[in-house]
Amino acid sequence: MLILNLGCGTKTSASPSVINIDWSIYLRLKRNRFWRAILPLFVRGGRLKLFKEMPNNIIVHNLAKGIPFESNSVDVVYHSHMLEHLDKSVVDRFLLEAKRVLKPGGIHRIVVPDLEYLCKQYFDHLNHCCTDNSEQARHDDYIAEIIEQCVRKESFGTSQQSPLRRFIENLILGDARKRGETHQWMYDHINLTHILLQTGYHDVTIHHYNTSNIPDWNSFSLDIDECGNQYKPGSLYIEAIK
Repeated sequence: MLILNLGCGTKTSASPSVINIDWSIYLRLKRNRFWRAILPLFVRGGRLKLFKEMPNNIIVHNLAKGIPFESNSVDVVYHSHMLEHLDKSVVDRFLLEAKRVLKPGGIHRIVVPDLEYLCKQYFDHLNHCCTDNSEQARHDDYIAEIIEQCVRKESFGTSQQSPLRRFIENLILGDARKRGETHQWMYDHINLTHILLQTGYHDVTIHHYNTSNIPDWNSFSLDIDECGNQYKPGSLYIEAIK
């Protein structure tokens, strides 16, 4: 079985069945022997841990130029929390490109933030605030879950660094939009199912983080963490067939 993990960032799989593909700065540094050696001098904590744990089965590639595989050659195309970062105008083209590389009957598994879930959480907390004034101070957290990444100006990871490190990272790497961190659209099971059907997929099904039509899906540890828990709570999981 061949699985493409597109836009993987630092959430990679070491399985020989998985090829991780991204254009992120972490992966570009990981593939460079010089930067692999000196990066620990500049990066600390969780960022360094993620960098060291990334496997070597990585293709550094800009997906805006297409998926670097032959037509009808891949069993599964997977991506998590990537689609919402694409401009809405290019989503159809991206889904068609994923369909191109899939074998007939291949599975496209998509994970995105679930707008329906986030809105329900917001309205539940809105009602809660009406009966408990002490909850009002937390209400912006629920709004942030929906729109923060749409309006973010600075990369979240960079914003947590010291002033000098923040300045250098922003100077070299650019703002959140340049790094692809901002959300360009949001999805629920209605609009995502519709666009999949419109681009020629069929048998669209909703799944949980630990269910799939992909054999032994959980063994690849892409939607679960090291303890077997959901890696991205509040997500929508959809699969479609070519």
